Parts: sequence; C-alpha cells; structure tokens
Amino acid sequence: MKEEKQQEKKKTNKKFLVIFAVLILVGGSYGIYKYMHSLAHEETDDAQVEKNMNPIIPRVSGYVTKVLVKDNDYVKKGDTLFIIDDKDYVVKVEDAKAALAAAEGSYAVSKADVGSASAGVSVSEANVQSAGGNIESAKIRLSRAQNDYDRYKNLYANRSITKQQFEQAEATYLEAKNQVKILQDQQRASAFQKSVSQARNVVSGKQTEVAAANIERAKAALAAAELNESYTIVTAAVDGQVSKINVQPGQLVQPGQSLFYIINNQDVWVVANFKETQLNKMVVGQKATIKVDAYPDTEFEGEVVSFSPATGAKFSLLPPDNATGNFVKTIQRLPVKIALNGKNDADKLKNLRSGMNVEVDVHVK
Repeated sequence: MKEEKQQEKKKTNKKFLVIFAVLILVGGSYGIYKYMHSLAHEETDDAQVEKNMNPIIPRVSGYVTKVLVKDNDYVKKGDTLFIIDDKDYVVKVEDAKAALAAAEGSYAVSKADVGSASAGVSVSEANVQSAGGNIESAKIRLSRAQNDYDRYKNLYANRSITKQQFEQAEATYLEAKNQVKILQDQQRASAFQKSVSQARNVVSGKQTEVAAANIERAKAALAAAELNESYTIVTAAVDGQVSKINVQPGQLVQPGQSLFYIINNQDVWVVANFKETQLNKMVVGQKATIKVDAYPDTEFEGEVVSFSPATGAKFSLLPPDNATGNFVKTIQRLPVKIALNGKNDADKLKNLRSGMNVEVDVHVK
C-alpha cells in the first residue's frame, strides 16, 4: 500500500514537471518572440480613423424655407442641401439694377456735356480767328481813312476843299476807328467764351470720369447683390455623407453658423498617438499595419507620412504649464499621420468611419 502511494506521487511529480517545463518553454518562446518583435515594430492602440469633416456654413442670413437632406444621406458635389428665403435678396438685386441704370444715364448726360463743351471750344476758336482777320481788315481801312483824313485836314486848312468834304473824311476815319475797337472787343469776348468752354470741357470731363466710376461701383454692387442671392441656395462642396443636421424649415440662420457636416468618404487616414519613447526609430515612409476594432478579421496597410510638430497636450484647451512648479514627468504622446495606401480594398475603406478605434503596428525595420 505504501509502495503504491509512492509510485502515484512520483507520477504526479513527473506530470507537474512536464507541465511546468512546457509552460516555461511556451512562456520563454513567447517572451523571445515579443522581444524580437519589439526590435522591429512599434505598436499603439491609441489611434483613430480620421476623415475630412466639411462644415456646412451659410454665407447669408435668412429663414430656411426647405431642407432637402436627412441625417446620413449621401450627397454629390453641387447637390442642394437647403434653401434660404431669397425675397430680400431679390429686392436688393432689383435696387442694384436700378442704380446701375441711373449711373449709365448720368454717364450719357456727362458725355453729351463733354461733346457740347468741345463744340463750344471749336466755335469760340473759330470766332477768335475770324475776329482776328476782321481786325486786320479794319485796321487797313482805318489806316486809309486816317491818311485821307490827314490829307483832307490840310486841304481844308488851305481852303482847297469844302467843309462838307472834310467832315465826310473825318466821319469815315472815326467810323473806321470805332470799327476796329468793336472788332477787338468781339475778339476778346470770343477768347473769353473759348476759355469758358474749355473750363466747361474740363469740368464735364471730370464729371464723365465720376459717372464712369459710378457705373463701375453700381456694377460691383449688382454683382454683390446677385452673389448674395445665389448664396441662398446652399450646396455641397464635396462628395460625402451628411450627419447631424441641425436645421429645420423656418429656422433663422446666420453667416458663419455651423449647421452640420459632410464627411468626405474619399480620403481616409489614421492618426496614431505614439509615446515619445517610441519615436526614435520611426521615420516617414515606413510601412504600417492597421487593425480596426470594428472589423477584427480585416487588416489594412498604411504608410507613415508625417509627424505632428507638437505633442497632443499642447493642442488641448488648457495646455500644461510646467513653469508653475508642480512638475510631474509623464510620457507625452505625439500624433503620427498614417495614410492608407491603394493596396487596400476600396469598399472596405468606405466602411471605415471617422473616430473608429484602431491598433497600429509600424514596421521600423
């Protein structure tokens, strides 16, 4: 009986030793594998899928009249999302058109004034030249009449002619003298009229320039009014899927107000937050393997494309300030962008959603 118990104890000890040896072998093999793996890989589970989230922001204010999309609808670039009441903007467009018509009318009047002033300058110039020619002719007649007057004056003094003949010569002389004075006055008046026409021409030219500028300003105002009217129809800027639509018919929206988002399903990448102690071997271009928690049977391939210029803590709402004296050293994490390359199945990439948790394994060797 005692011998049987001793034999059973020996068998139990042998089984324990075998199991213990197997555990040591398996544990050692796994430890060696993890150690060798760690030399060529850097892993983190602090990572998420990222996509471009395009906010839908109206450019003009107004009351929403119609919403054409629902939560999670797929849209194409240029599709209408919702419409804002455009009555006020139509009135502004009509007002801008009327202002443009008035500016064009003012420009036409100014152009006519310029033409009239230019014609007045030409007429005055012609009158000045004509008066100059008439003055020369009158001076010739005056010179002849003066000579006749001087000669008749001597003859009359000698009693060689009658008093009537002398008076006639004197009258002719005085008439010729007055005619020269009249023509000179007319020339000065024509010259003055010419200067007035030239000044009017300058003023009309300036008025025309102002009218032309008013036309351009009215055109710009019309273009702005038409542009604002077009903004009452809000369209999708990219292809994607809408989400969290916080707008209803009758709601007043304001410029700059973010209403909902379009998730761009074309561009997908991963942001992995690695510890700062893991970055010494990581460089741009290294291959990465991504496992998504939602699809554990699918493995995606990626590539390291960039490193953040600062740790994630620096981008927080209240970044830490180690100058306060309460410093406790903690390992920081740095966001690393990993692009999913074209070797992945496009349909599977579409199934990825922004914010999904993933595990990232970067092959550093």
